[in-house]
Amino acid sequence: MSTDDNKKLIQQIYSDSTNRSGTTFMDAMAEDATWTVTGQYSWSRTFRGRDAILNGLMGHVRSLLTDRTRTVPHTFIAEGDLVVVEAKGDNLTKTGARYDNDYCIIWTVRDGKVTAVREYCDSALTERVLGPFPQEQVTVVA
Repeated sequence: MSTDDNKKLIQQIYSDSTNRSGTTFMDAMAEDATWTVTGQYSWSRTFRGRDAILNGLMGHVRSLLTDRTRTVPHTFIAEGDLVVVEAKGDNLTKTGARYDNDYCIIWTVRDGKVTAVREYCDSALTERVLGPFPQEQVTVVA
């Protein structure tokens, strides 16, 4: 796929997510994909494999947030297999707290599949609003 195709795929993932339609994110995720939450806090780890990403990381996030969950992209920059997205969360926790984190997310796309994601965000906000990542989820760490 071309750089433009990779960028369009990631734009579609965000569009589907914002509109709560389609399955682009799940369909585009490679079976052996990785999602790395950067930093040095309880959420920092690499989730290895589609299941660990969709059920481990995203499943835990879904358990904390209301159905009105979205991440709104502001900037897309693409070069080769990489698509960099600057985005802002627009989220409400089930306890009523706002969780509107700022993100820089680097997506690696190869042959039409997301193979790696690196997430940079405000770790202090994540810990304060969402709490520490549960220890029982450590099995998804490599």
